[in-house]
Amino acid sequence: MKNYKEQDTIYAENSDKGKRLDAFVNESFDYLTRSYIQKLIEQRDIIIEGKEKNKSGNKLKGNEKILVRIPEDEMLDIEPQDIPIEKVYEDKDLVVINKAPDMVVHPAPGNYSGTLVNALMHNIKDLSNINGVIRPGIVHRLDKNTSGLIVIAKNDFSHLKLSDMFKNKDISKTYICICKGIFSEKTGRIENLIGRNPKNRKTMTVVQKNGKNAISNYKILDEAGDFSLVEVKIETGRTHQIRVHMKSINHPILGDEVYGKPSKICKRQMLHAYRLEFHHPLSGEKMTVFGEIPEDFKNAAKKTGLDINKVNI
Repeated sequence: MKNYKEQDTIYAENSDKGKRLDAFVNESFDYLTRSYIQKLIEQRDIIIEGKEKNKSGNKLKGNEKILVRIPEDEMLDIEPQDIPIEKVYEDKDLVVINKAPDMVVHPAPGNYSGTLVNALMHNIKDLSNINGVIRPGIVHRLDKNTSGLIVIAKNDFSHLKLSDMFKNKDISKTYICICKGIFSEKTGRIENLIGRNPKNRKTMTVVQKNGKNAISNYKILDEAGDFSLVEVKIETGRTHQIRVHMKSINHPILGDEVYGKPSKICKRQMLHAYRLEFHHPLSGEKMTVFGEIPEDFKNAAKKTGLDINKVNI
């Protein structure tokens, strides 16, 4: 029986009628190459439910349910690379990294170099192997252009404990971001369903059905002109959650080209995971870890007139 590391159901709407199956799946899983998706369709790892035969070139009829299953990683030769990383904390069980922006967390089919995993393999002797050769030590992720703290497991026992802690919401993750506009409510809680955007499958959006519950709590730290410095504590960890939530209340994150607009002030979304709070998975010790704010974030704050010193580090 084949083992799968990821299984998801995506839905084709009426507007998707006529699209090729492989192209439609690629819209939802843009980190997979088209050729890899075609291979999965040939292996019947991706199927249109209720359809006996599936080919990459099958044209969608609309209103279909598509099951996407990503098999466990094959034994691949992921090379260690001498890429600098910033270790904020390290012991024999885990390490906390302050990830730089513009770095993908782990390799994916067709992209096996230049990632945080390649850097970890060079810089850290021991990493858990629960997630296979492509994601050693990786317990959770950040978007490529989001900077900040990531916990890395150095053995399988700490990996399992940390995974359970994330699942049970025993790890508190706090971000800062620079948003467009002045908020009428200086504190707030955003709770709704987030799912794939039927109009652009590479993005997420607030949906009424076929989504996952997402909760973000925000607090305004400073305001200047038409910008706000915002602290966001998340209770769930959905794909692009904070970016989608800020857009949903008409305060997109500065520099977010996907959920807002490009900016002359910065080259990426101004979103940084700056604080983690949890109990050590082995010792039980209460830990609070801070990630230094990157220079591009500080520069954007300065240009918008926001006081970065109001972030509680």
